[in-house]
Amino acid sequence: MEDNIFDKVHEVDLKKTMETSYIDYAMSVIASRALPDVRDGLKPVQRRILYSMIELNNGPDKPHRKSARIVGDTMGKYHPHGDSSIYGALVNMAQEWSTRYPLVDGHGNFGSVDGDGAAAMRYTEARLSKISMELTADINKDTVDFMPNFDETEKEPVVLPSRFPNLLVNGTSGIAVGMATNIPPHNLREVINAVVKIIDDQIEDKDETAIEEILNIIKGPDFPTGAMILGTRGIEEAYRTGRGKIRVRAVTNIEPMANGKNRIVVTELPYMVNKARLIEKIAEMVRDKRIDGITDLSDQSSREGMRICIELRRDVNPNVILNQLYKHTQLQDTYGVIMLALVNNQPKVMNILDMLTYYLQHQEEVVTRRTKYELNKAEERAHILQGLLIALDHIDEVIRIIRSSANVQAAKTELIKQFNLSDVQAQAIVDMRLRALTGLEREKIENEYKELMEKIKHLKAILADKKLLLGVIKEEILLIRDKYGDERRTSIGFDEYDISMEDLIPKEDVVITMTKMGYIKRMSNDTFKAQNRGGKGIKGMQTIDEDYVEELFMTHTHHYIMFFTNKGRAYRLKAYEIPEASRTSRGTAIINLLQLMPEEKISAVIPIDEYRDGEYIVMATAKGLVKKTPVTDFSNIRKNGLAAITLREEDELIEVKFTDGNQEIILATKFGQCIRFAETDVRTTGRTSMGVRGINLDDTDEVIGMQLATQGNELLIVSEKGMGKRTLISDFSAQNRGGKGVKCYKITEKTGNVVGIKAVNEDDEIMIINTEGIVIRMFCEGISILGRITSGVKLINLKDGVTVASIAKVRKEEEIEEAEEPTEETGDSEE
Repeated sequence: MEDNIFDKVHEVDLKKTMETSYIDYAMSVIASRALPDVRDGLKPVQRRILYSMIELNNGPDKPHRKSARIVGDTMGKYHPHGDSSIYGALVNMAQEWSTRYPLVDGHGNFGSVDGDGAAAMRYTEARLSKISMELTADINKDTVDFMPNFDETEKEPVVLPSRFPNLLVNGTSGIAVGMATNIPPHNLREVINAVVKIIDDQIEDKDETAIEEILNIIKGPDFPTGAMILGTRGIEEAYRTGRGKIRVRAVTNIEPMANGKNRIVVTELPYMVNKARLIEKIAEMVRDKRIDGITDLSDQSSREGMRICIELRRDVNPNVILNQLYKHTQLQDTYGVIMLALVNNQPKVMNILDMLTYYLQHQEEVVTRRTKYELNKAEERAHILQGLLIALDHIDEVIRIIRSSANVQAAKTELIKQFNLSDVQAQAIVDMRLRALTGLEREKIENEYKELMEKIKHLKAILADKKLLLGVIKEEILLIRDKYGDERRTSIGFDEYDISMEDLIPKEDVVITMTKMGYIKRMSNDTFKAQNRGGKGIKGMQTIDEDYVEELFMTHTHHYIMFFTNKGRAYRLKAYEIPEASRTSRGTAIINLLQLMPEEKISAVIPIDEYRDGEYIVMATAKGLVKKTPVTDFSNIRKNGLAAITLREEDELIEVKFTDGNQEIILATKFGQCIRFAETDVRTTGRTSMGVRGINLDDTDEVIGMQLATQGNELLIVSEKGMGKRTLISDFSAQNRGGKGVKCYKITEKTGNVVGIKAVNEDDEIMIINTEGIVIRMFCEGISILGRITSGVKLINLKDGVTVASIAKVRKEEEIEEAEEPTEETGDSEE
C-alpha cells in the first residue's frame, strides 16, 4: 500500500515550476485581464459586459434590466470570474465622474464622487447608453472575429467594431504584472478631428501626419470632473513619448463675504480625487495647525454641481491659504500618463499618433469586412430577384411546370433544366406567392433589382479604392462627432514653471477692464465700436450691486500690467494671465490673481512693455503728494507685492504714470482746481520714500487725476453728471509744485464734482463709463473746446441716481472699428 503512495509522488524542480507557472499567470493577466486593446479601448471584462447586454437586447431604447441579470449572463457565458469584478466594471462604466462618455446608463444608486460604493446589484438596473451602441454597431455583419468562450458553448467577439476611438476618448487604467497603463480621457470632438486629419492626409497622398499637427488638434486630456491642467509640458511629453506627468488643479474662486472675510469656493476637483477624503484631509490639517486661518469648512454640493466652501479669518491672505492647500492636499494632483495597450495581443507603449493610426487600421478592417458582407448579401438577393424576373417573364410556362410536377423537388428540377436556374432561384420561384403576378409587385421587384445593382457597384468601388473606403470612415465618424460631441470640461491654464507656455500665447492687442470692487477681465480690442457724442453707449460689463467699471485701457498680451494699490504696494501680472471673458461678463475677482493684503484695493493699473534705465514711475496721492521712482526699482516684483510708496494715515495712492523724467505733470482736484509743474521739480527717491507736495489742497478737497502735458494738447475734464469739455493745456501756465493751482472747471449743481481728467488731442477717442457699467466710446473732436472756468457740454445721457464712474483714453495706434452711422441723439442702441 505504501509503495503505491510513493509511486504517485513526482519530484519536480521548484524553481522551474514557479517560473513557468508565474509566467503563465503574468501573461494571462497582461493579455486577458488588466490591459485594454488598442482597437476598442476595452478590457476583456468590459467587452464581455457590453456584448452580454447586446445579446440581452438591453439597448438605450429598451427598459433598464436588473444589474444582477447582466452580471449573471456575463459570468455564465463569457467571464468565469467573481461577480464582484464584473459588477465593479459595470458600475465604473456608468459613473459620470469616472467615465467621460458613460457606456452604461445606470438606474439607481451607482455610488458618488465621495467614494460611496454602488448599491448591491440586486437593487440597481442598467442598460446600454446611446454612445455604446456605436461601439457595437455592425457587430452582426462579420466586422470582427469571434472566438469560443471558456467552455466552448458560446462565441464571443475578440474585439468590438468600436466606431469611435474609445481608448483615448474614455481612457483607462489597469495594473498588470510588471507593467501598468493609465490613459486619461479626452474630448470626443478633438480625438475625432485628429482621426479625420490623418484620413485627409492619406486621401491627399501627403506624407505621414506629423505629431505636431495632432498636438494642435488634441489640446490635452479632458477629465469628466473638469478641473484645470497646469501648463502643456507634461501633455506634450506624454503625447510624444507615451509617458508623462500632468499636473491637475481644482477650480477655485476666492469670494469676498459680507462681513469683510473671504472664502475659497471649490467647484471642480482633479480626476479620481475623493471629495469626502479631501475634506477630511483639510480638516485634519486645520486641527493639527499645519494650516492656520480656516474658520469653517462645508460641503455644499448638490444636483446643481460641486461646491466646497472654505471660510477664512479676516486677517489672512486667501492666496497664501490656497497655495498651502494646493501643496498639501489633492486640490492639486499629478496624473501620471502611461499610454500602454495591447497591439496584436502584445503590450506596447505608444505615442498619441500611434494610437490613432492603430485605431484607423482597425476601422479600415471593420469597414472592409462590413462592405464585403453587405456585398455578399446584396449579390445573393440580386441572384434571387434575377430568378423571379425570369419566372415572371415566362409565367405561363412556370405555372404549367409546377402544376404538372408530382412534388416540389420535381418542379424545381424541371425549372432548373428549363430556364437554366440555380437551386436557390428555383426554390424562390416555387415559394413565390400569387400576388407577385400583379403589375405593382412586378414593378417593385424590378426597382429592388435596379437599386441592388447600383448598391453592388458602389460597394465594389469602395473595396477597390482605399480612398473611397477612408471617405466612408470619415463620413461615419463625423456623424458620431456631431451627435455626441460636447465642449471641453478641463481647461488648460498657465504653469509658472513652464517657460514654453508664453510662446503659445498669441501676440495681440487687448482691452483690460477692472471694476471698483476689483473684478478684472481681458477682451479683444474690437469689442467696442465708435459712437457719436450724446449716445447711450453699449453694455460694457455685467456688474453687481453698487459696482462699476473703474479701469479700462488697451495693452498687449505679452506686456506687464503693474497694479498699484491704495496702500502703496505694487504687484505685477502679464496681460495674458488675466482670464479672457465676454463683453458682458463680470470677470474674475483680482484677489484670485494677486496676493492682496486684507482691505487692500487696486487704485492704479499701468501697462509696461519692459523695464529700462532713465524711465520713471510717477505717483500721486489723494492728499496732493507726488513721488518719482526709477522704473527699474520695480523690475523684480515678488508674488506678494512690493512697497511702492510710504503713505501717511488717511492718504492713499490714486494715480501712477510712466515717464522719461522730463515731463510736465498736471494734477486736478474734485473741486475743479488744477496745477501744472515740471517733473524735474520732483526729485528722484527710492521705493519706500513718501514723496513731496504736488498741490496745496483746501479742506475736504482731494486729487482725482494726474496727467502728463505731452499726452495731448487739450485737457478733457468730465464731471460726475455727464458734462465735459476740452480746455487747451496752454491755458494752464506752468508754476512751481506745491501751489494752489488755478481754476479748471466751473462746478454747479447741474455738473457735480469733477470725476476724471485726460490729456487728449482732437483725433483721440475716449471711453466714458457710468456707475451702471454702460460704456460709451466717442471722438474728442465732437467735444467743445472751452475756457478754464466753464462747465462744458452734455457727453452722456444719465438716468437719475446714475453718475459717471471714470473715463479712459483709447490709444491712437489701436485700430478703430467704425460703427454704422448712428443718429446724433441716441447713438447705437443699448445691447
